[in-house]
Amino acid sequence: MNPSEQKTIVRMIGIGGVENLEVAQLPSEQPVSGMVRVRHLAIGVNFIDIYHRTGLYPLSLPAILGVEGAGVVEALGDDVSGFSIGDRVAYAGAPAGAYTTARSLPVSRLIKLPDGIEFRSAAASMLKGLTAHMLLTRTYAVKPGTTLLIHGAAGGLGSILVRWGKHLGATVIGTAGSATKADIARGYGADHVIVGRDADLVSEVGSLTHGIGVDYTIDGIGGDTLLKSLGCTRRFGTVASIGQAAGPIPLLAVEEIGPIRSLSLARPSVMAYAADLPSYHQAAEALLDVMQKGVSAEIGREYPLSDAAQAQSDLEAGRTTGSLLLIP
Repeated sequence: MNPSEQKTIVRMIGIGGVENLEVAQLPSEQPVSGMVRVRHLAIGVNFIDIYHRTGLYPLSLPAILGVEGAGVVEALGDDVSGFSIGDRVAYAGAPAGAYTTARSLPVSRLIKLPDGIEFRSAAASMLKGLTAHMLLTRTYAVKPGTTLLIHGAAGGLGSILVRWGKHLGATVIGTAGSATKADIARGYGADHVIVGRDADLVSEVGSLTHGIGVDYTIDGIGGDTLLKSLGCTRRFGTVASIGQAAGPIPLLAVEEIGPIRSLSLARPSVMAYAADLPSYHQAAEALLDVMQKGVSAEIGREYPLSDAAQAQSDLEAGRTTGSLLLIP
């Protein structure tokens, strides 16, 4: 493809609902020095894309959304070494701009894919896999014997958290909004699944842990679930708050985590994790290693790139399981 040819993009032209997403054509750019142009074969859809669209994490408009993808290198800028045209690659993290048939990226963001890892699996797993690595090794070192509570265990992030947690030897308790989603979470390997949005989480976790609580809770739900997560976690345990799919994170008094509970509360960001290049490449290497051992995010549904608005609507409404992909 030469620079005069067109690429298809999905861009955000305003803050708010999916009606602010539009499909357009732009000229394809020639990568400048230190940059590589990647032809996408699969693009991951994540909640951060919705947070960008709704203005929680603002972007300058108009903006192309998306923070992960996989494809092949099709053009090199000057001063690029270590990559060749035709290389199979994936990436995750800032800058946003993945909702497009092709894009230019700093060479430092690219991760070479082993032949055994498919493009779709890579695009479904990169950002969620980096998140899982951050949560299971950096925020809290999960090991054999750890009791782990994962909210939204049937989702895309949930799928790789459950699988990686089990790979590390943890006992995994998941939550799911329906019996169907609970079965899916069990299929990922969850030892126990608490079903229903109105379930008494604290009581049920207490029953499963003989009144002690879990060692570590990962809460990507937000809203009033965070207080319940604190109640599910044992003294001197850890709670990681990583999202707010159900609403804003409430104001929290310090007394809610101690001294009686003596909890550690973390608010880690995968975007900050991925922005640190040594951490990014170390985590990506670990992710590719476990993916080759069968630990990856489950692909729930694929959409044409032009249907990005529908993909976001389905994710936002909780109508999906596993990871969502856009296919150019």
